[in-house]
Amino acid sequence: MMMTSLFSVFDPSTNILNLSLNWLSTFLGMMLIPSIFWLVPSRFSMIWNNLLSSLHKEFKLLIGPSKNLGATLMFVSLFSFILFNNFLGLFPYIFTSSSHLTMTLTLALPLWLSFMLYGWINHTQHMFAHLVPQGTPPTLMPFMVCIETISNSIRPGTLAVRLAANMIAGHLLLTLLGNTGPLMSATSASLLVLSQIALLTLESAVAMIQAYVFAVLTTLYASEI
Repeated sequence: MMMTSLFSVFDPSTNILNLSLNWLSTFLGMMLIPSIFWLVPSRFSMIWNNLLSSLHKEFKLLIGPSKNLGATLMFVSLFSFILFNNFLGLFPYIFTSSSHLTMTLTLALPLWLSFMLYGWINHTQHMFAHLVPQGTPPTLMPFMVCIETISNSIRPGTLAVRLAANMIAGHLLLTLLGNTGPLMSATSASLLVLSQIALLTLESAVAMIQAYVFAVLTTLYASEI
């Protein structure tokens, strides 16, 4: 019963006329971002532009100089989208859409599937060669093909679960500690507030890191094709 009530903080429960409105939080970032395009350049917009340009350079390096011109825009947009959703989830009473596999699998699965289809249709020989790493002994080749196939197949799952699990873990810890607040003395409660602030800072770092990891791994999977 305790576990059920604890995980209920992630339930998409807000609804009007039986329409689940929690998922609208996913698009809040979209409503906030455009303002930086017509406002006078501020420090925030300059920092954001520098961040995006450095990500663009890094992703270009990962993909390779000669192929997929403009592909970095897709991965930079993916990073921005996940980052905004992760950060929005840290605000009170805003639904964390990136803590649900519905959301994370929707991002990971189509990307991986499109890479696989493109690779197997256009570069079939290269994809077969990729199943056996260079220098593998002939006796181990069948096992390596099986291992590589399995590791390739679980990639969208690992991408999705990693993001969702990291978002859930921090929020659960904050909720657990927050629920013990009313039962504590004044001294313990002040220590609890300090620990909550420290955890919130950690969660902000996790929100950035997980968006970066998701985007970088997707870029690496694309570069293998």
